[in-house]
Amino acid sequence: MSTEPIESMTLRLQVNGEAVERPVAVRRHLADFLREDLGLTGTHVGCEHGVCGACTVRLDGRVVRGCLVLAVQADGASVQTIEGAADARMAALQAAFHRHNAAQCGFCTPAMLLTAADLLDRPDRPSREEIREHLSGNLCRCTGYQAIVDAVEATCRALQG
Repeated sequence: MSTEPIESMTLRLQVNGEAVERPVAVRRHLADFLREDLGLTGTHVGCEHGVCGACTVRLDGRVVRGCLVLAVQADGASVQTIEGAADARMAALQAAFHRHNAAQCGFCTPAMLLTAADLLDRPDRPSREEIREHLSGNLCRCTGYQAIVDAVEATCRALQG
């Protein structure tokens, strides 16, 4: 039995519905794998400590911080980035962000959209306070929170009645 550390492994997962199989360094973060190895640059890397939320992706349907997950931990999983989040609900959120000027500089926008989309899965329409709480793990460098909450609230109202 070898005592040499494992440097890399072959990763097999679904990314935005497509099968991906690539060798990856075992210490590589999922966000870096998505951006640098797959060219999915909608996943941003900000603080690299899970605080800013810019690296948010969906891993098996759950919102996670891509900078806190090793790519090898996603082996066998399904990953969705903003590039793969193209459905009617996401289009409604994007239109509301545009209408309410919530995109600001755009750095946080992909993660805000992925996180906000979770609210649309809830049966009840969230209050503004619940929207703020749900988005609280995503930092906006432009401090555009009011417009972001407005956009999410408008989308929830339009889609959930």
